[in-house]
Amino acid sequence: MQTATYHVDGMSCGHCVEAVTAELVKLPGVQSVDVDLGSGAVKVSSDAKLDDAAVAEAVDEAGYAVRS
Repeated sequence: MQTATYHVDGMSCGHCVEAVTAELVKLPGVQSVDVDLGSGAVKVSSDAKLDDAAVAEAVDEAGYAVRS
């Protein structure tokens, strides 16, 4: 199991968390997503290392941006 943490800008409510989580769990191999709304940290656990570009694209699809 691999775990990576990303920082997402623009999340401010429960709906934001749900939107980001819903897009990230669609990625192949993702097992869980844990969002800390206060810090914007999104911890993603997956079967294998995730492609950062795919994560950024999924977060963008939800309407937010991964902080670089």
